[in-house]
Amino acid sequence: MLLLYLIIFILGLAVGSFLNVVIFRLESGEKIVNSRSKCLRCGHILAWYDLIPVLSFIFLKGKCRYCNSKISWQYPAVELSTAILFVLIANYEHLISNIQYPILSLLFWFFIISSLIVIFVYDLKHYIIPDRIVYPAIIIAIGFNLFNNNPISNILSVFNFLIPAVVAGGFFYAIVAITKGKGMGGGDVKLAFLMGLILGWPLITFSVFLSFILGSLVGIYLILIGRKKMKSMIPFGPFLILGTFIGLFWGKKIVEWYLDILL
Repeated sequence: MLLLYLIIFILGLAVGSFLNVVIFRLESGEKIVNSRSKCLRCGHILAWYDLIPVLSFIFLKGKCRYCNSKISWQYPAVELSTAILFVLIANYEHLISNIQYPILSLLFWFFIISSLIVIFVYDLKHYIIPDRIVYPAIIIAIGFNLFNNNPISNILSVFNFLIPAVVAGGFFYAIVAITKGKGMGGGDVKLAFLMGLILGWPLITFSVFLSFILGSLVGIYLILIGRKKMKSMIPFGPFLILGTFIGLFWGKKIVEWYLDILL
């Protein structure tokens, strides 16, 4: 089992390296595939030994081999985060053993994690949730749920994931409409819809609530240290994604713990 987790961790590092490429090329408009990686400063084509996840960053001391410019900490952070989340998903058997084909389920969650990481970083940097990432994730999440729940034999199973998605998306759409786009953006509506698809009820409620708490705490902290002002924009997508991950891995236990205290 330890060897399996090691393999998944290494796979996560490799996928994380690819996600960094996706993030930067979404911004530049370059083709995501069929194009060699290069330094963003000097434009030098990078050799394979410059692209080893995490290790290349360490060996190069965070600097480009060719122009000595600093390499963003985003690279190792995304690679390590992807690897850790892949291992966490593989360790949560209830997420991958509830259908006839657990490997398919595992691949689905790897895809969802990858999509959320790209959205997290891109929204944090550019205040935009990219449609090129969130729409495919929504379509695949719907397809997976249809396959997983076998709606042909049980039509009610369709609503088990559609209702939480519609309610979550509708809640954020109402915020956008009321604030005229100043409180939330359309990207948050799409991301909330995706959250409903992958979390279901009641975890979607927990994750959204937690996202607002995290966003408020971080916003207050940034104002107190002078990094932001009361009217400054703060991307909410990263907090929704943090809430999603916490809800996905630990939400059920937290909700049960809270209910035990109340009762």
